[in-house]
Amino acid sequence: MAKRLVIFDCDGVLFRSEAANVAFYNEVLRRLGEPVMDVHVETACHALASTQLFEHLFAGRRELLERARVTAQSLDYGPYYDLMTPQDDLYDVLETLRSRYRIAMATNRGTTAAEVVRRFRLHRYIELTVGVLDVPRPKPHPDMLERCVAYFGLAPEEALYVGDQQIDADAAAAAGLAFVAVGSSVESAAHRIDALSELVGLLPRL
Repeated sequence: MAKRLVIFDCDGVLFRSEAANVAFYNEVLRRLGEPVMDVHVETACHALASTQLFEHLFAGRRELLERARVTAQSLDYGPYYDLMTPQDDLYDVLETLRSRYRIAMATNRGTTAAEVVRRFRLHRYIELTVGVLDVPRPKPHPDMLERCVAYFGLAPEEALYVGDQQIDADAAAAAGLAFVAVGSSVESAAHRIDALSELVGLLPRL
């Protein structure tokens, strides 16, 4: 069935935002008096929702877990947007796609999801943004993608998800969507691109 809806993840797909994520969460940890993230946790912070990351870091330490959540919610993300860099050809790709497909974004970001769209002027292309606060469960559960498909009144077979992490692939599989991996993190992906510009030629073949 022809694809009519393209759903993008945010971090690692539309943006190179590793520096922003690491700086933000390390500031949360600093305020808690905890050591900064090691390289393994830095990798996890790019994929997980805040609640998932803190549960990973502070399992069994309920008081610290709650303090981390409160601290993250109160910390202004404003300075960290400047550390986010749009992927090469992002706006050209979105401009090309919007004439042929509906476009949405589904991300494990919380309150910053809509602000990313506003600050980087993506509202010209992205018709729907679904973040972790908009659904009962974050990725790898399918809730975000199911909400996107339902919003546009489409069947799962008419949509695909573009992500860069295994939890993205798992969410797409659970929702019945085709999946396109960006980069090499998802080893089992049937479809893979190294740059967003490659998506334009790939989509008609899916």
